[in-house]
Amino acid sequence: MLLVPTLSENNGIPYYIQLYDYFKKEIISGTLPADCRLPSIRDLAAQIHISTTPVELAYQQLMSEGFITSKPRSGYRVQKVHLLSEIAEGLERPPLPQEPITARDPRTYAYDFHISRNDFSHFPHKIWHSLYQEQLTNPELLQYGDPQGEPALRLSLAVHLRQFRGLRCTPEQIVIGGDQYTLCSLVALLLQEKAGKLAIEDPGYHLLPAAFKRHGFNVIPLPLQEDGLDVEQLYSSGANSVYISPSHQFPRGMVMPIAKRLALLEWARSSGGYIIEDDYDGEFRYHGRPIPALQGLLDNSPVIYMCSAAQSVAPALCIHYMVLPQQLLPDYHRLKSELYLEHSASRLHQIALHYFIERGYFAKHVRRMRLLYQRKHDLLLHSIQQYFGEKAAVSGQGAGFHLLLTLRSGGSARRLAELAGTAGIRVTPMSYTWWNGPDNDEPEFILGFGGIAEVNIEEGIRRLAEVWLGQIPER
Repeated sequence: MLLVPTLSENNGIPYYIQLYDYFKKEIISGTLPADCRLPSIRDLAAQIHISTTPVELAYQQLMSEGFITSKPRSGYRVQKVHLLSEIAEGLERPPLPQEPITARDPRTYAYDFHISRNDFSHFPHKIWHSLYQEQLTNPELLQYGDPQGEPALRLSLAVHLRQFRGLRCTPEQIVIGGDQYTLCSLVALLLQEKAGKLAIEDPGYHLLPAAFKRHGFNVIPLPLQEDGLDVEQLYSSGANSVYISPSHQFPRGMVMPIAKRLALLEWARSSGGYIIEDDYDGEFRYHGRPIPALQGLLDNSPVIYMCSAAQSVAPALCIHYMVLPQQLLPDYHRLKSELYLEHSASRLHQIALHYFIERGYFAKHVRRMRLLYQRKHDLLLHSIQQYFGEKAAVSGQGAGFHLLLTLRSGGSARRLAELAGTAGIRVTPMSYTWWNGPDNDEPEFILGFGGIAEVNIEEGIRRLAEVWLGQIPER
């Protein structure tokens, strides 16, 4: 039996809203079940002694929100909705396993070995402020820009990449975006009809393969050998595209030798496939010469090169870029036209970065930062050796902004990370980098040294050894 609502004349709420609230509550609670028939507008108005207008307005609002429907010769009927009891039941599920501590952990640590923080103690604030202020005086830069990126910045990037990373590219091949996902999505759209199977390094960085998976790609994780991706398994996988970080693999840190790089290029030639090269920290190698990018080994190579200004300058600039193979440029321009693409990276930041590169500030800044990060890198290595000795192994050293530490005594990575966190030390279990086996709990940890102050590195490692080894090591 339908409950008749009681309306108040004194609360200042219009009758139609009171009716709407009443029926909405009764439907959600399940008091009015699905397919229950409501009285006609005229009958309900007569029952509660009001005009038909408030009832009609209430019914219209309920219909617009999907709570009721109106059928010819059937009147108004309640639609099926998820009841509050069902929703609550769904919330009362067993708790998920605790997530590993990752770089997104928002807590503050006294000794923060964050895996992706930068050191801005030497950032050229005055120079950057001056360059940025110059752009603010140009009203044209407040208009829409080139969707591919500012031509001036693409030119300066092409010169820099040829000179310092060994690329073979022109400004026309460079596409600038405001974030990694934007560029990853564009690449996925470009390759959708050419390459539906993407092979990836496992463990590895998940942003690009996750984006490709969202775009319908079949993601095929392949194991790593001591010198990088297993090329024989790449051949047998049936993949027609592959994502790699050959200059400093994330997170293992190995450098892919020239023989394997050439084998990858041969795979691409023979299969008609594409190689996506992530050169996220290629500027920062601390012992020996920088490793040239894979893209530059071959003219018109089938390599999509991806990099950014996040590590070399600052993440807040939101400037990422890729270099497309010549054969993909017509497809890119068709896609740009079809999607009405606009610039996704700030024009002001793009032009400021152009002058930062063109006037020589960028190269000077990278040299200075490379020396700073090298000191931190070497101090971290020395501290681990001093306080852990043979009880831990280190890999991935020599480049980038992190090392990989493996505790020989074993134990749960999650538990060890929690113990370290309680002592004010951030470390990141490597488990989240596995595509297959993300529940891996082996005691392998990514220790970032980019953002931690030099004076905190040795003491942080000493305390970490104290927490994990159960004793205070001798200095």
